[in-house]
Amino acid sequence: MENSQRVAMTRARSWRSLPIVWHLRLSSGLQRGMLIAGLVLVGVFLLAAALAPLIAPYSYNQLSGPGGAFPRHASPSAEFLWGTTVGGYDVFSRVVWGSRTALLTVVMAIAPSLVIGVALGLISGYLGGALDRVLAMIADAIYAFPSLLLAIVVSIVISGGQSSFLGGILAAALAISVVFVPQYFRVTRAETLRIKAEPYVESAQVIGTSTRRILAKHVLRNATRSLPLIITLNASEAILTLAALGFLGFGINPAAAAEWGYDINRAISDVASGIWWTGVFPGLAIVLLVMGITLVGESLNDLADPRLRLRRESRRARTTEGAA
Repeated sequence: MENSQRVAMTRARSWRSLPIVWHLRLSSGLQRGMLIAGLVLVGVFLLAAALAPLIAPYSYNQLSGPGGAFPRHASPSAEFLWGTTVGGYDVFSRVVWGSRTALLTVVMAIAPSLVIGVALGLISGYLGGALDRVLAMIADAIYAFPSLLLAIVVSIVISGGQSSFLGGILAAALAISVVFVPQYFRVTRAETLRIKAEPYVESAQVIGTSTRRILAKHVLRNATRSLPLIITLNASEAILTLAALGFLGFGINPAAAAEWGYDINRAISDVASGIWWTGVFPGLAIVLLVMGITLVGESLNDLADPRLRLRRESRRARTTEGAA
């Protein structure tokens, strides 16, 4: 009986220590509301991306149904929830399928840049010397390039401006990754330079601990605490860059995948005619997804900052004493 209770308690503790669960338990007041709102928004788009074939009534490039060809510029109705575009596409289906395109681009852009940037930052900051100077100079040079301009150039080189689903995502992700690597490199390098002077790192060096073990056990975890906020900001930037590519005509072919930036571009001419639904819903999707990611990132950053946490605790203590 005691063993089963211990197992249950251990499972409860492990469940409560999960990242998002732990942050929700630690947050309070307005901050908890912001975190929950961000998680709900991001969760809605994640579900839409995962269940797009079940949620969307039509495919992203479908132009006809059992009753014949779809009407153009049809207003929102029971058959077409958010209306149709000038090309006859269902707006609701395009928005739902577009969430898959946006989130896949975020993953493909951030994952490689995070791994490369953190690895180079750890090595550069810990070893120092000529290697550190060379890597820092290269990172500064890359960081000077405008991300959108670089994305356009890479998109044209890879796909000629119009591309398939994976080709368009790859072009955008590759261009965005090149710009993101210096950000992770600079943050990790600065933290590594600070941490390697700490007593526990110097003690590990004195007893002969290998460089690889010191970096993995002592430096990596402490040097990457501020990365969640940068990841969320970069995720938002990746979505906006993909939308900008589509808006400028260098994105994904509309017959290959749904992309919100392209849909907004096609909706510009509809505004003068009073046709609002072709541009409002894709634009609203971009705003809500970026807002949700930003809210989550800001909340996680505040909860991870010990100075802000101490301020909140002191305010709570003063409030409790005043009430008593």
